[in-house]
Amino acid sequence: MASHTVDDSTSAGAVEMDPMPGYVDLITKASTVMYGALRDCSACGLELSKRTLLDNAYITWNEIFLFCFCAFLWTQIRQGLTECLFKPLAERCKLQNKDAAKMPESAWKLVFYTMSWSYSTYLLFFTSYTFFYDPPSVFYDWKSGMSVPTDIAIAYLIQGSFYGHSIYATVYMDAWRKDSAVMVVHHVITLALISFSYAFRYHNVGVLVLFLHDINDIQLEFTKLNVYLKSRGGSYYLLNDILSNMGSVSFSITWFWFRLYWFPLKVLYATCVSSLQSVPHIPFYFFFNALLLALLLMNIYWFLFIVVFVVKVLKMKEVNDVREYEEVEGVKAAAAGLVPAHQANDSDHQHDHSAVHGKHVQNGVSKDKHL
Repeated sequence: MASHTVDDSTSAGAVEMDPMPGYVDLITKASTVMYGALRDCSACGLELSKRTLLDNAYITWNEIFLFCFCAFLWTQIRQGLTECLFKPLAERCKLQNKDAAKMPESAWKLVFYTMSWSYSTYLLFFTSYTFFYDPPSVFYDWKSGMSVPTDIAIAYLIQGSFYGHSIYATVYMDAWRKDSAVMVVHHVITLALISFSYAFRYHNVGVLVLFLHDINDIQLEFTKLNVYLKSRGGSYYLLNDILSNMGSVSFSITWFWFRLYWFPLKVLYATCVSSLQSVPHIPFYFFFNALLLALLLMNIYWFLFIVVFVVKVLKMKEVNDVREYEEVEGVKAAAAGLVPAHQANDSDHQHDHSAVHGKHVQNGVSKDKHL
């Protein structure tokens, strides 16, 4: 859709703040507004999209080069930390082979997401920005080609280059999981949102989206690290087991609260409804909302994994990543001669034997108990 210059009548002082709606309000109002926008856009099509892109997208070659350089830099930093810190730490902890192979990935992601989420938290709660408490304000005083504040530009450079690195890392560096293909799609959509929202100056809502998503990645990687650490050196460590369970509960709750409650009711309501109130004929209204809706659908998809995970915990089963190809890994290990072919059949016998001797059993391996 073509862009119009925003005059003083659509500034923050003239747009009444909308309270955060409920799900019903979101669905009814968003569908009504989007249908009306589509009906009124008689000139919508490829030609208008090309013209709107040329008229409203602002990004320089220097910024593109800086993005590519930082994406390459993240890859080098990860490789350096993995070789110099994470792998030696895994060896020192005497992790099981399969856990030692995955531990550097989780440690790296924990470090990055803690840093990035802390910075977005600082922007939203320790500066003058009101985006979290007043989501419609992300579009107040929007103008095509407006300058991006330096602190937000830094957040965009950090996050955009990291997701550029993550597309490569998911395919070539990370352990492949059941949802890895979906993860690649997620990274592509996220990178598209970051790139286009920066170019079209929708950076305010971008900061809010990043804040609502990064916290879950911190909890996920923290939980996974404790799952790896609870069985090391032939022993079982109760503290790490407790921390992994606490992390899993916290992760499950905040996933729903941040990604399935705040994200649609704060972000999607602002982008679907409030955006047109502040900026009539806002550029690429349907494109950006389609990407955000796709992000929501992926959040729901992963929430199904979380439900399965919670059911396993409630049944007092061992906390593991339900996305892993456990059966495939077991077959590969047996084929490689790492696991005796009869080990699976002997697991029940090992469990009974260890119960008699007062030991903890995990994955058919008897371990001494430690705090």
